[in-house]
Amino acid sequence: ASLGRPATAGAAPAAGPGAGQDAGQTGQAGEPGGGPVTSVAAAYAEARRCAGALVALGRTGDGASAEELGFVGLLVGERREVAGFLSGVLGPVLDYDARRGTALVTTLTAYFGTGGSLSRTAEALHIHVNTVTQRLDRVGQLLGVDWQEPDHALEIQLALRLHRLRTHMPDA
Repeated sequence: ASLGRPATAGAAPAAGPGAGQDAGQTGQAGEPGGGPVTSVAAAYAEARRCAGALVALGRTGDGASAEELGFVGLLVGERREVAGFLSGVLGPVLDYDARRGTALVTTLTAYFGTGGSLSRTAEALHIHVNTVTQRLDRVGQLLGVDWQEPDHALEIQLALRLHRLRTHMPDA
């Protein structure tokens, strides 16, 4: 299925109570006695899922760990690290809002919610359109100039929704 070019993938280092124990021990990864055999098996399974995802994404020949696959890594990764995904995608904006008391996350949410319309975003937030433009310029400085490119924008939108869920559901 790789169309003649191999897809390579790496798994994240094993973590948890079972990681790094003596080779003679048995058990499930993450349980007492879970050793390298099960850690290697879990890493291999994750690497296979990553490789499959790379091929499905048209990235045959590339290599990536679950963490490097962005939101796709949440689906294929062993640990499904939501906090790491949020930090990687929205971290600079979240930090900026926390430090400065700004509303960049709110502005981004409204911007995507209005289909990228500056005027409708301004109406929704009851602010001037120039304020929206200034806030989105700051977002571009924090997230990079490509933040509105389709793939990056999709990750941002997913991160915004996950952030909202985590904010309203603290146990999530």
